Amino acid sequence: MRARRITPLQGSQRGLTLIVGLIMLVLTTLIVLASFHLGRNNLDIVTNAQQRAEGLAAAQQTIEAALNSPLLTTSPAAIFPVPCPGFPNNTQCYDVNADGKNDVVAQITPPPSCVKAEPVPLTSLDLANTNDQLCTVGIPPSCFGMGGACSNSNCDSTVWDVRAVAQTLNPSGNAPAGQGATAVVNQGISVRVAKDDVATSCP
Repeated sequence: MRARRITPLQGSQRGLTLIVGLIMLVLTTLIVLASFHLGRNNLDIVTNAQQRAEGLAAAQQTIEAALNSPLLTTSPAAIFPVPCPGFPNNTQCYDVNADGKNDVVAQITPPPSCVKAEPVPLTSLDLANTNDQLCTVGIPPSCFGMGGACSNSNCDSTVWDVRAVAQTLNPSGNAPAGQGATAVVNQGISVRVAKDDVATSCP
């Protein structure tokens, strides 16, 4: 008796090849989609990091501008004579990419507050320094001699708490972006104030 040999049908082999091909196509599509989303997420992360760095730089630059403004101690609620157009007082706008439109707005908020004021001793002044010389105006010459009775100059050293908040602007540059980066810088700065002005500048 001869053994029977069973040969698979060609149609079933073609069906198996089709299924394997479809599985490979789905896997390839999934890999491509995953790579696309990963690349997009990385781009978003880099963009956010760049916007945050720009915001921190703008906030720090605004604090420096406030420090250099004579209105810091006399008018803390309106430090900058010309704020950013369309924004409240104490704001500065920055065009980061030089395209003619503002990209970041930074505001000193709340208005700076004086934390401490203490007299500047005469002995700590450098009389060769022009700024220190201003603190000696009106002080009798006898105060600078040996055994002088005066101990303090006509200046006080004040410490101010300054907080700047920077936000990314929308493409038109006239309002904060809905999902832009926000950076906050809080800094204490020392400002020398004339003794006569301390009562109003640093109550």
